[in-house]
Amino acid sequence: MISFSAVSKRFPDGTVAVDGLDLKIDAGSFTVFVGPSGCGKTTSMRMVNRMVVPTAGTVTVDGRDVAATDAVELRRGIGYVIQGGGLLPHRTVLDNIATVPVLRGQTRRAARRAALDVLDRVGLDPILAGRYPAQLSGGQQQRVGVARALAADPPILLMDEPFSAVDPVVRAELQAEMQRLQAELRKTIVFVTHDIDEAVRLGDRVAVFGPHGRLQQHDTPRIVLAAPATDFVADFVGRDRGYRGLSFRGADAVPLHALRRLRESEIAAAALAPGDWALVVSDAEHPRGWIDAAGLDAVRAGRSVAEASAAGGSLFTVGTDLRQALDAAISSPSGVGVAVDTSGAVVGGIDAADVVALLAEQRRAEDRLRNGR
Repeated sequence: MISFSAVSKRFPDGTVAVDGLDLKIDAGSFTVFVGPSGCGKTTSMRMVNRMVVPTAGTVTVDGRDVAATDAVELRRGIGYVIQGGGLLPHRTVLDNIATVPVLRGQTRRAARRAALDVLDRVGLDPILAGRYPAQLSGGQQQRVGVARALAADPPILLMDEPFSAVDPVVRAELQAEMQRLQAELRKTIVFVTHDIDEAVRLGDRVAVFGPHGRLQQHDTPRIVLAAPATDFVADFVGRDRGYRGLSFRGADAVPLHALRRLRESEIAAAALAPGDWALVVSDAEHPRGWIDAAGLDAVRAGRSVAEASAAGGSLFTVGTDLRQALDAAISSPSGVGVAVDTSGAVVGGIDAADVVALLAEQRRAEDRLRNGR
């Protein structure tokens, strides 16, 4: 467990970065520090491995005051991941990952052998082991950074805005990878971000920091969204926090409706009334887009199916959450969301009214539970 007790940090120029922080982080939990720039979240996290020394108060790890612990010994037991990976440019991927195990006394051969296993664990092809950081994409570099932090199997992992420098698609992939790894490894993770969506997606608990380095709220993502503790938290999580809160509601009971589907080979002979839509699918039933009567006319006039089809909006993967279901429905040009299975094949359609009705039923059930009925 990590504990902050009355911790403050004041810099020589008088700037207060952290003010009276009291916080307990349970072992095996994923805690996200979130807030705007300059609110003390990174400073607080860096106190855990003594990269920042508090002006007042005590930080403990498993009951030991970090100020009384040898800094080198402390840091060898804590993985650290920063933005961009922080890789050594003159070392190969394999040797970057093996760095800490070698420092802890493993032979280089043993450390490299173990590094290959960690490389696979974070979803990287072993063929990359002999490359240098400059030969990798940003997402690959960030995965190597995570692998290096995991190589010595530390119980604690500190992550300082590790995914903020990559594009949204890669960022989503890395977030999913972190969720998978945490489910498998159950490390104690402290993750810093300024993105509330990233915080509520990843965290078991979210610590919202505000102006002057003061902790505003520390709770589960669902409670932070549903019941902000202060006006600052309410403003920070945004006016659409109710929509974000749908991420924590199951969508298994959302009914699926039949969809008219057309394979590309069927489009030339198809007919649609004005206002009707059909979903264009591949031979494997993967969605390609929506087409209406005007789109059919465009295909017959010589345009390609890709040009004549309307973008299909987002997809709802069966078994996920109400936010994804509602987004699929309201982003679809036809007004009907596309539901797919885990292979990406279409299994039916989603109506936004059904999603809202299910939300209302879930809330009624919660009210009955609260009232003991």
